[in-house]
Amino acid sequence: MGFGKKKDPDTNRTIDLDATYKKIIRPAIEAANCKCIRADEIIESGIIDRSMYALLYYADVVIADISTFNPNAIYELGVRHTLRPFSTIIIKEDEGKIPFDIAHDRMISYKHLGNEISEQETKKCIPQLCDLIKSVVSDPRVDSPLYTFIPSTEQPRISEDEIQSIIGELKDNEDTIYALTERAKEKMNVKDFVEAEQLWEKLSKKAENDKYYIQQQALCRYKSETPTKLRALTDALSIIEQIDNQSDTETFGIMGAIYKRLWVETNDNSFLDSAIESYKKGWSLYEDYYTGENYANCMYMKATVLEGDLKIHSEVEAKLTFEKIITIVQKSLEETEPEEIMWKYATLSNSYLALKQFEEAEKYEKLFREQEPAQWQIDTFEKTKQLYLE
Repeated sequence: MGFGKKKDPDTNRTIDLDATYKKIIRPAIEAANCKCIRADEIIESGIIDRSMYALLYYADVVIADISTFNPNAIYELGVRHTLRPFSTIIIKEDEGKIPFDIAHDRMISYKHLGNEISEQETKKCIPQLCDLIKSVVSDPRVDSPLYTFIPSTEQPRISEDEIQSIIGELKDNEDTIYALTERAKEKMNVKDFVEAEQLWEKLSKKAENDKYYIQQQALCRYKSETPTKLRALTDALSIIEQIDNQSDTETFGIMGAIYKRLWVETNDNSFLDSAIESYKKGWSLYEDYYTGENYANCMYMKATVLEGDLKIHSEVEAKLTFEKIITIVQKSLEETEPEEIMWKYATLSNSYLALKQFEEAEKYEKLFREQEPAQWQIDTFEKTKQLYLE
């Protein structure tokens, strides 16, 4: 499976795959009395791919989560189907299509809320996946398309000695991607952005070309404000610009935040224009409410440095954007289990506040706080709120 937050190419939803692992996959595997190993928990003798391929051959059961169609996960599923005729389980978040025919009776779908998985969903999925694991172990029927359609295929054979020499020791290593990610998130929750940034930097070097770690490093770099706010912001900009093919809302959002803060620090209006450009891309391409709110926010800021018709245009654009954001977010709240509920309440509160609808703003602020956000999330909300009040 992929690690961290990944963008689904079909639905444009950002899915926290680590939440799936912690809330569904690992508990189900352990409930089935199996040892659970994810690729980022391997202490490899050699490069990580070598151990991973050995485990794809050796493991009694492989679970492939193809949510967001992570290319590594899809490729590794194909390797497993080549190495083993049976004992492979496919799981997937329930939105979005499957791009090719890999569906079979040993496949499970689950509902993901984006950043989290509901307690109701874990209660349903853990026993379901646990039972399927036990069934796969006790009844190893062919589930590989290769061996299904070409039954005469001969399975590759690797000696036990070679497998053991490749795999090496497996344990909870404090230097694995998984462990480092958990520590980085913990540091962010207590607002230790200096330490968190160092951990994300280490992760970005371990998992080259994975933009999630680069995004988180840039976010923590500018929030650290060390040694000065301006230095932290310029460093963060250099970090986020390492991402090639910038086309997702997370990157646009972080870039916009950096440019906006550079404008506040320097009063250089070109930074505000760059912030507007970044946020507008995320809003125009995907109608993403986070980048939309910040786009409208910056248009109000732009109005403070303009005059005449340009000033009026900027204010009207901001007002229309806030109204559209409210419509989009309110509609999403009608779903049975709306995604990212905490930030949606925050967005509604600030959008109503920007439109001077104070009762609605207070109502959604209360709902935001009831979600028990981390202190840094409260601080982020308060800064935006204060800006609108001013």
